Amino acid sequence: MGFFDRLSRLVRANANAAVSSMEDPVKILDQSVADMQADLVKLRQAVAMAIASQKRLRNQADQAETQSRTWYERAELALKKNEEDLAREALTRRKTFQETATSLSNQVKAQEAQVETLKKSLVALEGKIAEARTKKDMLKARAQAAQAQQQLQSAVNGIGTNSAMAAFERMEDKVQSMEATSQAAAELAGADLESQFAALESGSDVDDELASLRQQLQGGPEAVALPQADDKVQPVKVAEVDQDLEELRRSIDKL
Repeated sequence: MGFFDRLSRLVRANANAAVSSMEDPVKILDQSVADMQADLVKLRQAVAMAIASQKRLRNQADQAETQSRTWYERAELALKKNEEDLAREALTRRKTFQETATSLSNQVKAQEAQVETLKKSLVALEGKIAEARTKKDMLKARAQAAQAQQQLQSAVNGIGTNSAMAAFERMEDKVQSMEATSQAAAELAGADLESQFAALESGSDVDDELASLRQQLQGGPEAVALPQADDKVQPVKVAEVDQDLEELRRSIDKL
């Protein structure tokens, strides 16, 4: 296969595909019925012309037959008058008209057959057009329903890729993210508040213990009284208490 043949076939294929994609079933149906109606008008005109031609041929055949009889009568008259030459001439004219009448009669018969064929074609076309008109409305309704279904399906299929729907879904995700962030911040704030109160509560216990120790120390600079016991307790030196107090302060500062 040559290059130009392949190129020609490709161009024709693309052209046919383009034309097919542009065809609207509703418009094509209307145009098809209109074209059939135009063909019907042309066929009616052809039938009318054929019938008119048939009648004209029949009239010509009748006229030729009439002239043939007339010249035969004249030949008889001439022969009665002993005008043999004139009678011969009349018979010659009669023969010409007779041949013309026979030829025209044959044409009339052929024309009659053609007219009958055209009439049958006309009736058949009228029936097809009537059927096409009935089917046209049904096919148009089906085509419109199919187009509506196709558009609806395209809309449904396009929801997932539609920019508006995509933006809506992004905003939904963003709102959910903001809610999650807000909830996490609230939980962290609550945890921090709990830790602050825990620190205050523990600090209050230390302050109470420190105040108790101070009150005990105010009883005398030399010794601090300890709880009674079965054995005799030795007095505690102030320097040792100060050292313990300093260690206690350092441990409190670390909290």
